[in-house]
Amino acid sequence: MEQYKTQFIDFMVSCNVLKFGSFTLKSGRQSPFFMNAGAYVTGSQLAQLGEFYAQAIHQNFGDDFDVLFGPAYKGIPLSVTTAIAYSKLYGKEVKYCSNRKEVKDHGADKGMLLGYELKDGDRVVIIEDVTTSGKSIEETYPVVTGAANVTVVGEIVSLNREERAPDSDMSALDAITQKYKFPAKAIVSMHEVVEHLYKPQDPSAVISDALKAQIDAYYAEWGARK
Repeated sequence: MEQYKTQFIDFMVSCNVLKFGSFTLKSGRQSPFFMNAGAYVTGSQLAQLGEFYAQAIHQNFGDDFDVLFGPAYKGIPLSVTTAIAYSKLYGKEVKYCSNRKEVKDHGADKGMLLGYELKDGDRVVIIEDVTTSGKSIEETYPVVTGAANVTVVGEIVSLNREERAPDSDMSALDAITQKYKFPAKAIVSMHEVVEHLYKPQDPSAVISDALKAQIDAYYAEWGARK
């Protein structure tokens, strides 16, 4: 596993973004883990987060894109901090763009978009926190492609939960790739999280033997069938 991935896993845990226990998801499922990107709250955390996203985008999609689109609301700071990090790490100026929940009807920047105004020919990477069901892209994709004649290069999220998408045996990210014909990737997968944090018979490990058993049982029921 690449070093930036193991560092990112440790970073999520240290920021209390990735938590383990018993959580009721929006879908009603009882999950032994939960990720909340809203827990990144300090300047240094956001700066580091942007660099992890930038590294993952660079590895998965290269540099042939123009715009980072972060859907409201959590995608807004993600697109901003990642654009800053991309300039710092790779010397490439990329623009950020987000949508508003309500149309702004006044001022020089009125309309649905915040930041850069998408133009024909732009190549866009969509950036989000996490995708469990794939439902968010159903709202985001029409906004991006309806604003101009753009190409979506791919989508990047923090964590691939690797659960089955609704009415599918595939993960939400794989289902997005199949439906929209662009790659949907994550900085890390839950499989990689477990690989890094589980230390058999080590009582000080983040993922203990008992928690590993709970995660295994969860995926036996809800895991994507590859």
